[in-house]
Amino acid sequence: MSNALLRMDALKTHFPVRHGVVKAVDGVTLRLEAGETLGLVGESGCGKSTLARTVVRLERPTAGSIVFEGARLDQLEGEALRRVRPRLQMIFQDPYASLNPRRTVFDAIAEPMVAHRITPRREAAAAVFALMEQVGLARRYARKYPHEFSGGQRQRIAIARALSLRPRLLLADEPVSALDVSVQAQILNLLMRLRAEYNLSMVLISHDLAVVRHMARRIAVMYLGKIVEIGPADEVFHRPRHPYSRALVSAIPLVDADTEQRRTRIMLAGDPPSPLNPPQGCAFHPRCPYATAECAQTLPALQACGAEHKAACIRLDAIGNGS
Repeated sequence: MSNALLRMDALKTHFPVRHGVVKAVDGVTLRLEAGETLGLVGESGCGKSTLARTVVRLERPTAGSIVFEGARLDQLEGEALRRVRPRLQMIFQDPYASLNPRRTVFDAIAEPMVAHRITPRREAAAAVFALMEQVGLARRYARKYPHEFSGGQRQRIAIARALSLRPRLLLADEPVSALDVSVQAQILNLLMRLRAEYNLSMVLISHDLAVVRHMARRIAVMYLGKIVEIGPADEVFHRPRHPYSRALVSAIPLVDADTEQRRTRIMLAGDPPSPLNPPQGCAFHPRCPYATAECAQTLPALQACGAEHKAACIRLDAIGNGS
């Protein structure tokens, strides 16, 4: 993993507020290899989006490091940062909010590639039409505005805009959560096809394990600013080790009605704690059915529980034995 495309080490993003500090990202260490898709899952408010925004430097990290293609992104500023930005792009959850309502589809896609000198202005039209075709939009839509499109079409525009800069890394932040179920599969299939065509590396962010299961090679589970489990996608999905991951998996509806009726849902007590005032010890212990007094005092580190599989829980042996 020393040749990873992207490395985050002990990354923190904290926000000072009137009565303290919000620890949105609190010591995340992750690796992403070239060509890999990593799924990042967790409840709303756990820090997933802030982590992605920090990687692309829309937020300034408080501590730790971000290394992309050998460059320390956390240390870059000004023109040096601008030169790197085209190679890592982000797709946002709400495509309408991320598109300028006063710019046509053509302008939204053409402007980045021209501004960053990816494509000469005289060749921009042909490049825009080619990208529109790749994401499933007819060229007759080029002079229309965002409000004239459906949510799925807007997300296709956002994807085309991101691809216009020929990135190596794509961070997709809940790219289908704002869309109808009927459209979600279309966008996910589009991302899978484009990933192969462009040889993209990808971080796919979602609150739904089922969404990332078939796209990601590995899945990282995030809770209150920290990674609590990471491992191969099938391993995390079928054999989750952290109690929080188990609860997420148990919440996924099953197609088979008989199996769905027989299985036991893991119902967590209470709500996630505030990142302004996180619990001592393991942040999950107030909601954990396996918690002991030691869990309230000990901050667990990620420890191996299988090949490439790690979980941050001091009671892994007891949970693994079904106790």
